[in-house]
Amino acid sequence: MHTNELKVKLYEGLVLLALHDEKGTTEGWYVEYSVAAAVLAELLLLNLIRVNRDNKDKVEVLDASPTGDAVLDEVLQKIADKKRPDTLKNWVMRIGQIPKLKHKVAEQLVADGIIKSDEKKILWLFTQKIYPEVDPEPERHLRHEMRRLVLDKPLEIDPRVALMVALAKSAHVLNDVFSKEELKTHKVRIEQISKGEELGALTDDVINAVQAAIMVAVMLPAIMAATTASTSSSSSC
Repeated sequence: MHTNELKVKLYEGLVLLALHDEKGTTEGWYVEYSVAAAVLAELLLLNLIRVNRDNKDKVEVLDASPTGDAVLDEVLQKIADKKRPDTLKNWVMRIGQIPKLKHKVAEQLVADGIIKSDEKKILWLFTQKIYPEVDPEPERHLRHEMRRLVLDKPLEIDPRVALMVALAKSAHVLNDVFSKEELKTHKVRIEQISKGEELGALTDDVINAVQAAIMVAVMLPAIMAATTASTSSSSSC
Protein backbone atom coordinates (compact mmCIF):
# COMPACT_ATOMS: atom_id res chain seq x y z
CA MET A 1 0.00 0.00 0.00
CA HIS A 2 1.32 3.42 -0.94
CA THR A 3 2.00 5.73 1.99
CA ASN A 4 1.99 9.35 1.02
CA GLU A 5 1.87 11.01 4.42
CA LEU A 6 4.02 14.12 4.38
CA LYS A 7 6.96 14.29 6.78
CA VAL A 8 6.66 18.08 7.27
CA LYS A 9 3.89 20.56 8.02
CA LEU A 10 2.42 22.52 5.11
CA TYR A 11 4.31 25.75 5.82
CA GLU A 12 7.57 23.87 6.47
CA GLY A 13 7.18 22.08 3.14
CA LEU A 14 6.63 25.37 1.37
CA VAL A 15 9.79 26.90 2.85
CA LEU A 16 11.73 23.73 1.94
CA LEU A 17 10.60 24.05 -1.69
CA ALA A 18 11.47 27.75 -1.72
CA LEU A 19 14.97 27.18 -0.33
CA HIS A 20 17.69 26.48 -2.89
CA ASP A 21 19.15 23.14 -1.74
CA GLU A 22 22.83 24.08 -2.07
CA LYS A 23 22.77 27.86 -1.72
CA GLY A 24 20.22 27.80 1.10
CA THR A 25 18.63 31.03 -0.15
CA THR A 26 14.92 31.58 -0.76
CA GLU A 27 13.36 31.56 -4.20
CA GLY A 28 9.79 32.30 -5.28
CA TRP A 29 7.55 35.36 -5.05
CA TYR A 30 5.98 36.68 -1.85
CA VAL A 31 6.57 33.31 -0.20
CA GLU A 32 5.67 34.79 3.20
CA TYR A 33 2.01 35.15 2.22
CA SER A 34 1.77 31.58 1.02
CA VAL A 35 3.48 30.49 4.25
CA ALA A 36 0.86 32.54 6.15
CA ALA A 37 -1.95 30.70 4.33
CA ALA A 38 -0.25 27.37 5.05
CA VAL A 39 -0.12 28.20 8.79
CA LEU A 40 -3.82 29.13 8.75
CA ALA A 41 -4.60 25.91 6.87
CA GLU A 42 -2.76 23.90 9.56
CA LEU A 43 -4.71 25.66 12.34
CA LEU A 44 -7.99 24.97 10.50
CA LEU A 45 -7.04 21.31 9.96
CA LEU A 46 -6.26 21.01 13.68
CA ASN A 47 -9.66 22.57 14.50
CA LEU A 48 -7.97 25.29 16.55
CA ILE A 49 -9.63 28.06 14.53
CA ARG A 50 -12.73 28.28 12.36
CA VAL A 51 -14.43 30.71 9.99
CA ASN A 52 -17.71 31.96 11.41
CA ARG A 53 -20.21 32.19 8.54
CA ASP A 54 -22.67 33.98 10.83
CA ASN A 55 -20.16 36.76 11.52
CA LYS A 56 -19.17 37.90 8.02
CA ASP A 57 -16.68 35.03 7.56
CA LYS A 58 -14.47 36.22 10.41
CA VAL A 59 -11.85 33.88 11.86
CA GLU A 60 -12.33 32.85 15.48
CA VAL A 61 -10.27 30.75 17.87
CA LEU A 62 -11.75 27.46 19.11
CA ASP A 63 -8.78 26.47 21.27
CA ALA A 64 -5.88 28.77 22.14
CA SER A 65 -3.91 26.12 24.05
CA PRO A 66 -0.21 26.00 23.04
CA THR A 67 0.55 23.34 20.42
CA GLY A 68 4.30 23.19 21.08
CA ASP A 69 4.94 24.50 17.57
CA ALA A 70 6.43 28.01 17.84
CA VAL A 71 5.08 29.28 14.50
CA LEU A 72 1.56 27.90 15.01
CA ASP A 73 1.47 29.22 18.58
CA GLU A 74 2.55 32.73 17.59
CA VAL A 75 -0.14 32.98 14.93
CA LEU A 76 -2.80 31.38 17.14
CA GLN A 77 -2.00 33.91 19.88
CA LYS A 78 -2.24 36.79 17.40
CA ILE A 79 -5.69 35.68 16.30
CA ALA A 80 -6.80 35.15 19.93
CA ASP A 81 -5.49 38.57 21.02
CA LYS A 82 -7.18 40.57 18.27
CA LYS A 83 -10.17 42.38 19.73
CA ARG A 84 -11.99 42.65 16.39
CA PRO A 85 -12.11 39.39 14.42
CA ASP A 86 -10.84 39.48 10.84
CA THR A 87 -11.26 37.55 7.57
CA LEU A 88 -8.94 34.84 6.22
CA LYS A 89 -7.67 37.15 3.48
CA ASN A 90 -6.74 39.88 5.98
CA TRP A 91 -5.05 37.30 8.22
CA VAL A 92 -2.98 36.08 5.27
CA MET A 93 -1.79 39.66 4.77
CA ARG A 94 -1.19 40.21 8.48
CA ILE A 95 0.64 36.94 9.16
CA GLY A 96 2.70 37.33 5.99
CA GLN A 97 4.10 40.53 7.47
CA ILE A 98 5.36 38.90 10.68
CA PRO A 99 9.06 39.85 10.85
CA LYS A 100 11.39 37.04 9.74
CA LEU A 101 8.51 34.57 9.27
CA LYS A 102 10.48 32.44 6.77
CA HIS A 103 13.45 32.37 9.15
CA LYS A 104 11.24 31.24 12.04
CA VAL A 105 9.99 28.34 9.93
CA ALA A 106 13.52 27.59 8.73
CA GLU A 107 14.77 27.43 12.33
CA GLN A 108 12.17 24.73 13.06
CA LEU A 109 13.52 22.75 10.10
CA VAL A 110 17.04 23.29 11.50
CA ALA A 111 15.88 21.90 14.87
CA ASP A 112 14.52 18.83 13.05
CA GLY A 113 17.88 18.30 11.32
CA ILE A 114 16.47 18.81 7.79
CA ILE A 115 18.50 21.94 6.99
CA LYS A 116 21.33 23.77 8.74
CA SER A 117 21.72 27.43 9.61
CA ASP A 118 24.71 29.23 8.14
CA GLU A 119 25.86 32.69 7.07
CA LYS A 120 27.58 33.95 3.96
CA LYS A 121 29.28 37.27 3.23
CA ILE A 122 27.89 39.50 0.50
CA LEU A 123 30.34 42.01 -0.99
CA TRP A 124 32.52 41.44 2.11
CA LEU A 125 30.21 43.85 3.97
CA PHE A 126 26.91 42.14 4.72
CA THR A 127 26.05 38.73 6.08
CA GLN A 128 23.10 36.74 4.79
CA LYS A 129 21.46 33.90 6.67
CA ILE A 130 21.36 30.76 4.53
CA TYR A 131 19.90 27.30 5.08
CA PRO A 132 21.58 24.52 3.05
CA GLU A 133 19.85 21.13 3.10
CA VAL A 134 21.23 18.42 5.38
CA ASP A 135 18.58 15.70 5.13
CA PRO A 136 17.09 15.68 1.59
CA GLU A 137 14.56 12.90 2.29
CA PRO A 138 11.55 15.00 3.54
CA GLU A 139 11.74 17.34 0.54
CA ARG A 140 12.37 14.46 -1.88
CA HIS A 141 9.27 12.71 -0.53
CA LEU A 142 7.23 15.93 -0.78
CA ARG A 143 8.26 16.49 -4.41
CA HIS A 144 7.54 12.85 -5.26
CA GLU A 145 4.01 13.08 -3.83
CA MET A 146 3.29 16.39 -5.58
CA ARG A 147 4.47 14.97 -8.90
CA ARG A 148 2.46 11.78 -8.37
CA LEU A 149 -0.70 13.77 -7.69
CA VAL A 150 -0.35 15.93 -10.80
CA LEU A 151 1.17 13.48 -13.30
CA ASP A 152 -0.29 10.11 -12.26
CA LYS A 153 -3.76 11.35 -11.18
CA PRO A 154 -4.20 8.75 -8.41
CA LEU A 155 -7.73 7.83 -7.29
CA GLU A 156 -6.85 8.32 -3.63
CA ILE A 157 -5.76 11.88 -2.95
CA ASP A 158 -3.96 13.10 0.16
CA PRO A 159 -5.55 16.52 0.76
CA ARG A 160 -2.30 17.84 2.26
CA VAL A 161 -0.40 17.06 -0.94
CA ALA A 162 -3.11 18.82 -2.96
CA LEU A 163 -2.79 21.81 -0.63
CA MET A 164 0.97 21.81 -1.15
CA VAL A 165 0.46 22.01 -4.93
CA ALA A 166 -1.95 24.93 -4.50
CA LEU A 167 0.36 26.73 -2.05
CA ALA A 168 3.44 26.14 -4.21
CA LYS A 169 1.51 27.64 -7.12
CA SER A 170 0.68 30.75 -5.09
CA ALA A 171 4.37 31.11 -4.11
CA HIS A 172 5.56 30.54 -7.70
CA VAL A 173 7.79 27.61 -6.73
CA LEU A 174 6.09 24.91 -8.83
CA ASN A 175 8.81 25.29 -11.47
CA ASP A 176 11.17 23.82 -8.88
CA VAL A 177 9.08 20.63 -8.81
CA PHE A 178 7.95 20.31 -12.44
CA SER A 179 9.61 21.04 -15.77
CA LYS A 180 8.27 23.84 -17.99
CA GLU A 181 6.85 21.22 -20.32
CA GLU A 182 5.10 19.41 -17.45
CA LEU A 183 3.62 22.66 -16.15
CA LYS A 184 2.32 23.45 -19.63
CA THR A 185 0.94 19.95 -20.30
CA HIS A 186 -0.75 19.64 -16.90
CA LYS A 187 -1.87 23.26 -16.51
CA VAL A 188 -5.58 22.34 -16.28
CA ARG A 189 -4.89 19.64 -13.67
CA ILE A 190 -2.87 22.09 -11.53
CA GLU A 191 -5.64 24.69 -11.85
CA GLN A 192 -8.24 22.15 -10.71
CA ILE A 193 -6.13 21.23 -7.68
CA SER A 194 -5.49 24.91 -6.83
CA LYS A 195 -9.20 25.70 -6.99
CA GLY A 196 -9.96 22.92 -4.55
CA GLU A 197 -11.63 20.58 -7.04
CA GLU A 198 -9.44 17.72 -5.78
CA LEU A 199 -9.85 18.60 -2.12
CA GLY A 200 -13.20 17.04 -1.37
CA ALA A 201 -12.07 15.75 2.02
CA LEU A 202 -11.22 19.25 3.23
CA THR A 203 -13.48 22.02 4.45
CA ASP A 204 -14.16 25.07 2.32
CA ASP A 205 -12.36 27.16 4.96
CA VAL A 206 -9.02 25.45 4.34
CA ILE A 207 -9.42 25.84 0.58
CA ASN A 208 -10.42 29.49 1.06
CA ALA A 209 -7.25 30.13 3.10
CA VAL A 210 -5.14 28.91 0.19
CA GLN A 211 -7.28 30.85 -2.29
CA ALA A 212 -6.66 33.98 -0.20
CA ALA A 213 -2.90 33.41 -0.54
CA ILE A 214 -3.21 32.98 -4.30
CA MET A 215 -5.26 36.20 -4.46
CA VAL A 216 -2.68 38.08 -2.39
CA ALA A 217 0.13 36.71 -4.59
CA VAL A 218 -1.70 37.99 -7.68
CA MET A 219 -2.54 41.37 -6.14
CA LEU A 220 0.81 42.19 -4.51
CA PRO A 221 2.91 42.87 -7.63
CA ALA A 222 0.33 45.45 -8.75
CA ILE A 223 0.18 47.00 -5.27
CA MET A 224 3.99 47.12 -5.03
CA ALA A 225 4.27 48.66 -8.51
CA ALA A 226 1.67 51.30 -7.67
CA THR A 227 3.41 52.10 -4.37
CA THR A 228 6.80 52.40 -6.11
CA ALA A 229 5.34 54.63 -8.82
CA SER A 230 3.63 56.81 -6.22
CA THR A 231 6.84 57.11 -4.16
CA SER A 232 8.98 58.01 -7.18
CA SER A 233 6.49 60.58 -8.47
CA SER A 234 6.18 62.24 -5.06
CA SER A 235 9.96 62.30 -4.64
CA SER A 236 10.40 63.93 -8.05
CA CYS A 237 7.96 66.74 -7.20
